[in-house]
Amino acid sequence: MRQASVERNTKETQISAEIALDGSGTYDVSTGIGFLDHMLEQLSRHSLMDLKVRAQGDLHIDFHHTTEDTGYVVGEALSKALGDRAGIVRYGSALIPMDETLTRVALDSSNRPYLVWKVDFSRPKLGEMDTELFQEWFKAFAQSAGLTLHVETLYGENNHHIVESCFKGLARALKEAIAIDPRKADAVPSTKGVLGGSL
Repeated sequence: MRQASVERNTKETQISAEIALDGSGTYDVSTGIGFLDHMLEQLSRHSLMDLKVRAQGDLHIDFHHTTEDTGYVVGEALSKALGDRAGIVRYGSALIPMDETLTRVALDSSNRPYLVWKVDFSRPKLGEMDTELFQEWFKAFAQSAGLTLHVETLYGENNHHIVESCFKGLARALKEAIAIDPRKADAVPSTKGVLGGSL
C-alpha cells in the first residue's frame, strides 16, 4: 500500500498524520476542533484514503494555527505517500451538489502547488470556527501536497453545505487523480518524465 506518516512539532502545534492511499475510507481524527474533524472524516470517507490525525494546538488563542498546520501535515503525508507519482491518473475533478449548494473542484497532482479559491461565505463564523480558516486549510494542503487545486462554489446559501461540498469535492477529485492508471502504471504522467517545475 502507498502510505506515509508525518509529524510536525512547533511552539504552536503538535500534529501527526498517517495516510494510506489505497484504503477503504477508514478514519480516526482528533484535532480539538469538532468541525475540522468532521471535514477530515469526509475527506477520508469520500476519497477512500485511510486517515489518522492527532493535533494539539494553541486553541486558547484561536483555531488558526491548528487548522493551517493540519492542512500542511495531511498534505505532506499525501505527497510522501505518492512518492514520484508514477502511474497515477494525475488529474481529477468533481461537481458536488449538497441541497441548495453546488461546488466544483478540479486538481492536478502536478507537484506544482497553486490554489484558486472562489468560495464566499455569508457569515464570519460557522459554529466557533472562522469561515476564513477554510481557505487557509486548503492553501496549506495544496502547498504541501503539491497540488494545483481549483475550488469554486457555483452557488449556495448554507455555509455548512458550502464547506462540506468543498471537502467532499476535494475527496472525490483526489480519489480520481491518485488512482493508478493500469495502462501506464510504471510511468510518471508527464512528457518531462518528472512532475514539478514547468509544464
